[in-house]
Amino acid sequence: MSHSQLDQLVSMANQIADNNGHQGDETVVADFVASHLKRFWARSMKQQIIDYSKTADNNLNHMAAQAVAILAKEYA
Repeated sequence: MSHSQLDQLVSMANQIADNNGHQGDETVVADFVASHLKRFWARSMKQQIIDYSKTADNNLNHMAAQAVAILAKEYA
């Protein structure tokens, strides 16, 4: 996956988290976002964002990072 494609995945994950912040507390939002990624993203997209989230200088916002961590546990 090219760098620009990865940037787009990061942007989408951040937007999903930002747009669903009203769902409840951090746990509820992270679970909601993780569920969304699980249902609607291709396996390759999920693996890319999981791998990316493990880098020290990733650009995931707090809620997106929590959601990806939840997703990573399911794909470990």
